[in-house]
Amino acid sequence: MGKSVKIGMSNVGDGNPAYIVGEIGINHNGVIDLAKKLIDVAVTSGCNAVKFQKRTPELCVPEDQRNRMKQTPWGYITYMEYREKIEFGFEEFNEIDRYCRERNIDWFASCWDVEAVKFIEQYDVPCYKISSASLTDRGLLKALRNTGKPLVISSGMSTIEQIRGAVDFLGIDDLIILHCTSTYPCPVEELNLKMITTLKNEYDCPVGYSGHEIGLWPTVATTAMGVSFIERHITLDRAIWGSDQASSVEPHGFKKMVRSIRTIEKAMGDGKKKVY
Repeated sequence: MGKSVKIGMSNVGDGNPAYIVGEIGINHNGVIDLAKKLIDVAVTSGCNAVKFQKRTPELCVPEDQRNRMKQTPWGYITYMEYREKIEFGFEEFNEIDRYCRERNIDWFASCWDVEAVKFIEQYDVPCYKISSASLTDRGLLKALRNTGKPLVISSGMSTIEQIRGAVDFLGIDDLIILHCTSTYPCPVEELNLKMITTLKNEYDCPVGYSGHEIGLWPTVATTAMGVSFIERHITLDRAIWGSDQASSVEPHGFKKMVRSIRTIEKAMGDGKKKVY
């Protein structure tokens, strides 16, 4: 049995139920009331946590992208203006922190730069997520490791060499590795779920899955492969404006997915033959 990692009040690892995360990300479209509705869906679905994203636009947006024009709910504006409008600040995260405590659900964030880490450190989050696009950012990895919190790394945009480099740099203590494919939405033939087994065989730490496919069943299937952590994007309506909505799961589907995961966990048993 591999190592387990403590996230909040939950033990994540072999022998424990999968830790299920509703990834809100930027599906709130910069509206705190929409974020709270998504938290409600995660709670009623039976999720362990919700996840947000935190960026400092002036650090994260490349110079050549800043003045590109984009059609948004705020009109036809530059990409930089869009990134600033969709980014939650103190007021919104204070309300998220308060509301998640009220609803008794964990929340945390993926931080895309060191300033974002400093910002989220003001809150008592139980862990941090590292996006696959950040696995080669040694300054960011060091800042996140220095928080002393458990880290969850995604691997969607990474080669196996980049995954190994990040794990070597971070060490496997309090580390969870997620298999992922960063196509939004991802065709089923690109999901490569057997990579979960590859990661489990290579690393003595919990392995999970972050899915961007349309539908529920590939994600549910990972339960039988022994994943310890499952993350899917959550939305009120896949037709809402936003880059991640189409690869997200709506409320009814999210409840069905969580219920199916828990059913498969019960069905797995202990591998010892019994005559019933």
